[in-house]
Amino acid sequence: MKRSRTFRWLAVGGCICLGIMFGAMDSIAAFEQSSDSGRVVRDIEFARAGDVSLKLDLYLPPGNGPHPLIVWLHGGAFLMGDKQQIWWRPLLQQTERGYAVASINYRFANQAVFPAQIYDAKAAVRWLRANAETYQLQTDRIIAGGESAGAYLAAMLGVTGDKSDMEDLTQGNSRQSSRVQGVIDFYGPSDFLQIDQGVPESCRNVQSHAAPGSPESQLLGCPYPDCPDKAKQASPITHVSKKAPPFLIFHGTGDCLVPFQQSQIIHEALKKAGVRTELHEMPGLNHLDQGFITPENEKRVNDFIDGIFR
Repeated sequence: MKRSRTFRWLAVGGCICLGIMFGAMDSIAAFEQSSDSGRVVRDIEFARAGDVSLKLDLYLPPGNGPHPLIVWLHGGAFLMGDKQQIWWRPLLQQTERGYAVASINYRFANQAVFPAQIYDAKAAVRWLRANAETYQLQTDRIIAGGESAGAYLAAMLGVTGDKSDMEDLTQGNSRQSSRVQGVIDFYGPSDFLQIDQGVPESCRNVQSHAAPGSPESQLLGCPYPDCPDKAKQASPITHVSKKAPPFLIFHGTGDCLVPFQQSQIIHEALKKAGVRTELHEMPGLNHLDQGFITPENEKRVNDFIDGIFR
């Protein structure tokens, strides 16, 4: 059957086009694409940080909701990447399974240092809850996921749900919670103070994460040996408690950028805290390896999501 598609430019703030109004927004332009398989609404501004407009893309299933929601955070060494670059390609198939997906942007380390990035991620979750009725989202069923730097932010969302110092409520929707009910972590860093440990012997020309120009140094605003207290505060491992949601973790043993040990560390800490956690060790795989994307791993992700959402 041939799919019918409609395209609409939506503007809010001084103008309401086609009778559509986005709640809790001041001045936003968004592009919407509809088809038999659902709707995609791109470039929705969920917050502002100074002069920076923070935006997300929302992928919605067909039919009536409310739909459980997966919030995806892209990777890029805290310095690059975009919400439209979704490394876990099967993610967008979740709309066919009745789940909504929000892919978000956040400030890079050359725009603002930690904790700005987690502020932005939490602002997105609060905005999505504030606008749940408009988009038919289920506010008590939200999973955060990502790869690399995005996995780090997803983990921070998971372990800092009750940390007021990790939230900037001036970014809006202060009455909403930023808690998530699950985390999908593809090879994210968990302890900056140990991130140079456990690099596979097979790796060549490995750059030290302690170097002044490393992504972690730019994120923290200092090399981690020079600011260990800040590095500790910025590490997900520091905030693990029994209040954390379930984690699903994937990591390659051949990762030359974020050593496999980083996932082992947080997996063991979560277990010790009594949190449900799965760590899938992928022999020989490196960072951003396409070998992660297999039917077996797709089933693992889907089973994890279903276990929380259903």
